[in-house]
Amino acid sequence: MTAPVLGPRSGTPAAEGFRIPGEFEPHDACWMAWPARPDNWRADAEPARAAFAAVANAIAVSEPVVVAVNPADTDGARAVLGERVSVITIPSDDAWMRDIGPTFVVDDRGERRGIDWRFNAWGGERGGLYASWAQDDAMAAAVCGYEGVDRYRAPFVLEGGAIHADGEGTLLVTEECLLNPNRNPDLSRAEIETLLRDYTGAERVVWLGLGVVNDETDGHVDNLCCFMRPGVVALTWTDDRTDPQYERSLDARHRLEGATDARGRQFEVHLLHQPGPLTVTDQEAAGVQPVPGTQPRVAGERLAASYVNFYPANDRVIVPLLDRARDDAAVTALAALFPDREIVGVEAREILLGGGNIHCITQPVPAAPVH
Repeated sequence: MTAPVLGPRSGTPAAEGFRIPGEFEPHDACWMAWPARPDNWRADAEPARAAFAAVANAIAVSEPVVVAVNPADTDGARAVLGERVSVITIPSDDAWMRDIGPTFVVDDRGERRGIDWRFNAWGGERGGLYASWAQDDAMAAAVCGYEGVDRYRAPFVLEGGAIHADGEGTLLVTEECLLNPNRNPDLSRAEIETLLRDYTGAERVVWLGLGVVNDETDGHVDNLCCFMRPGVVALTWTDDRTDPQYERSLDARHRLEGATDARGRQFEVHLLHQPGPLTVTDQEAAGVQPVPGTQPRVAGERLAASYVNFYPANDRVIVPLLDRARDDAAVTALAALFPDREIVGVEAREILLGGGNIHCITQPVPAAPVH
């Protein structure tokens, strides 16, 4: 059974009273997609699927999880996903639901809608990560159809991981991503900011500079910095001044400390020390089947590892475990920042090898406010 794909609405979310809520606000569900591409996931995606299943099952303890799978993968996914996880057949090119799924918006009347961003595989013909992305670009509309919500088709390229909202009118972005000519080369910074306000309901956009080193999404903000709650952010960090990430994170820290949010608050910045640095091993690189038009996996290449890339479910936080030397400190730090939620670590290197992490593969469906 296929849910109807509803036509896009006219107008914009902001004009109709909608906003992106903070991700720390209550959720009704979480969407994910199932990895399949052998040119991105090693060993025919089996190790990645085990990691995705661990994430889905951990989230499902706290809130419903829906996993979109390609038709050929339905039985295999169902075999490893727990009973609390729903499996729905929706074809996709890859599995980064944060970027291909809808970003949901809510209003004060208790209604929920979806933003269907235009997607070009993180760069299209100017560095996109795979040659065909039509199914991924259609994912947001399909998810909105299953959720039974209206959607807005945005007139510009953006990914969900390129923005982070506090739910009170403030948006975090990076210049590295949003100003990259492989996204919207005909739009100025001012025009992009206007569109962001129109489609997210933001009143203030805080521009950070560069993202995490070697992030193939061109520096998504969700790998660098995120809201824990309004006025409070976590920033990936390193104490090693010789590490190229140091200057990037220091610049972001200075920008945050010199800015205020939409409510006039100064930011409280908490530093989460990065894992590693981590690199791709020979065995991991050899397990990927390269094809023309896709990003190769090269042994020794630095991975864009970050503990900021976590998912805050309703009563637990799902955190990537990536480095035994740093994992415990990250879990402890997040426990202090989320005192009312259980911190659950999931081994996530296999997700990282594909180019992102737990936040990148999840898309929350926010609970509509009730007044």
